[in-house]
Amino acid sequence: MNATRLSCLSRLFGGCAPRALTITKVRLGAPRSLALVALGAAWLGATTLARADEPAPATAPSPTAEATPAPAETSPPPPPAAPPPAETPTVAKTAAPPAPAVPAAPPPPPYSLPWQLRPLTVGNVVRLDTSAAAYKDAAGNSGNTQAMMLLGSYKVTPEIAPIVRLGFVKNDAPAMGADGTSFVNPVVGAAYSHKIDSFRLALFLGTTIPIGQGAGQMPSAGAATADSAGINARSAMDNAMFAVNYMTGILGAGFGFISNGFTAQVEATVFQLFRVRGNDMTASAPDGTRTNSTAGLHLGYFLIPQLSIGGELRYQRWLSHPNRIAMGMKAPFVDANMDNVTFAVGPRGHFKLGKSLWIRPGISYSQGLDKPLSDGKYKTIQIDIPVIF
Repeated sequence: MNATRLSCLSRLFGGCAPRALTITKVRLGAPRSLALVALGAAWLGATTLARADEPAPATAPSPTAEATPAPAETSPPPPPAAPPPAETPTVAKTAAPPAPAVPAAPPPPPYSLPWQLRPLTVGNVVRLDTSAAAYKDAAGNSGNTQAMMLLGSYKVTPEIAPIVRLGFVKNDAPAMGADGTSFVNPVVGAAYSHKIDSFRLALFLGTTIPIGQGAGQMPSAGAATADSAGINARSAMDNAMFAVNYMTGILGAGFGFISNGFTAQVEATVFQLFRVRGNDMTASAPDGTRTNSTAGLHLGYFLIPQLSIGGELRYQRWLSHPNRIAMGMKAPFVDANMDNVTFAVGPRGHFKLGKSLWIRPGISYSQGLDKPLSDGKYKTIQIDIPVIF
């Protein structure tokens, strides 16, 4: 009895798991034993009921959490603010207000390109210029000449541009004359342009390279005739290129006024010819040296930004008295052949094709106002296609 009681009590007070309590051999007459059994049963029941009412925690509480109530949930204090970046003049809040933008420079006033005078300006240019002339010989027979010029220039500074000019001529002679073609002397040189308010000063220095066809003591008749016809088709303004037996130094100056769509310019040029092929009996070059000159006036006006009209008066005169071969002898030029006066007039378009690309095609009509071109009934159409880039 006593052993059984002690075993049960040790399980009760030792934390044994609750289970049904089996008591055997209990004597009703032992009050002390009954009291102990009743006390143990009461304690065991209370403990079981208390554990049944408690919810099972998800995780074991930490000793600190059991000991003290959880503090109210608060956000962590913000980190200290980083110092502001050093302000630059473009974003500084206290910087002075920006200076007003400088207005863009106005575009240059439109310039009316001349027909056979040199431009007053320099630029990056490719220019194809063709003159087609119809004429008659002394017997009234008709002929025609086409003279083509290809020019290229490129600005190396805002005021200076080297220039190269090539020429080709084709002549259909009247009646039984010799037809022919010729590549004439090219020109190389440099142009200079200086702006003074609305005025322009232009200079040119160059030379021909004497490699043209139809030169020498015994030239091709067709090429030599084409060279001679090309002079008149170009209104005698490009004599140096057709003088294929000569190397020619060229010095020219121009001055003009450009404002509000109006252009007025004048120019003068001197040509000094030095014979480098042929001899004193060469038909087209019996003189060792010759001096020639040209001058001109051009007026132009823009009717609208895309269209201008221009006219010019041109004059050519020999400063020395050239000779020719007649009946195997030298003979001086007749007075009528010492100079020429011509005029030209026509419209020109101005079209922008890109940011800096322009095309300015034009067509003009020209004719001679005195001998010898007036005697030959020369009438010339010029088609000029400059491309500026």
